[in-house]
Amino acid sequence: MLEYFTSSNTIDFMCRILMAAFLGGLIGLERDIHGRAAGMRTYLLVGMGSALFMVLSIIVSIPGPGMMMTDPGRIAAQIVTGIGFLGAGAIMKDGFNVRGLTTASCFWIVAAVGMACGFGRYDLAIGSSVITLIALSLLKHFDKLYRRDSYRTLELKLPLGVNVEEVIELVKCEGVNIQYVDLNQDYENEFVKMVLSLKLYHQGSTDKHSEAIIEALSAADIGLKQLNWTHRSF
Repeated sequence: MLEYFTSSNTIDFMCRILMAAFLGGLIGLERDIHGRAAGMRTYLLVGMGSALFMVLSIIVSIPGPGMMMTDPGRIAAQIVTGIGFLGAGAIMKDGFNVRGLTTASCFWIVAAVGMACGFGRYDLAIGSSVITLIALSLLKHFDKLYRRDSYRTLELKLPLGVNVEEVIELVKCEGVNIQYVDLNQDYENEFVKMVLSLKLYHQGSTDKHSEAIIEALSAADIGLKQLNWTHRSF
C-alpha cells in the first residue's frame, strides 16, 4: 500500500481536493452575493470535505501487506448521510413559509460535486456546477413568464350584522378564487370573525393582489376592526 503513495499520486489527490474546493466556493459565491447565510466559505468546506472523504475511501480500498481491504462505498455513503443532517439544519419554518430548501439542496449538490472531484471525474463535477449556477442565477427570472397558484388565509374581525356578501365581493378580484368562508360570531363582544381561504392565480409577485384586497377592505364602510393576511403552504 505504501508504494502507492508516490509524489504523482499525492499531487493528483491534492488537485482533486482543490478542484472540489474551487467549484464549491464558486457556488457559494453566488449564494453569498444574494445575501444567504451559507456563503462561499461554507460551500468551499463542504465540497473540499466531500472530496477528501472520497480520496480516503479510494486509499483505504487499496490492498497492502497485513491490511484488510475496505469497501470504498461505505465512506461515500456516510457523506450523503452527513449532508442530510447538515441540510436538515438549514431548513426552517417561518410562520406559514418554509425557508432554506434551496440552501439544503445546494449542500447536497456541492457534496456530490466534491465526491465527483474526489473520484477524479472532473467532467461530471464541472458540468454539474455549471448547471447548478444556471439554476440559481437564471431560472428565478422565469417566475414572471408563467402563471402559478398561491394560497392565502385572510382573517377579518368585523362588527355583528355586517353584510357578508358585501365583504366577499370586496375580496373578489381578477386572479383571486375564494375556496371557503368560515364565520364565528361572538355575541358577548359583538364581533364576527371571518376567515377566508383564498387561491391566487398570478405571475411573479402576489403583492398586487394582497395590496388591492387590503386597500379595498380598508376603504369600505364595513367597520373593519382587524385584518390578518397569512400564507398557507402544503
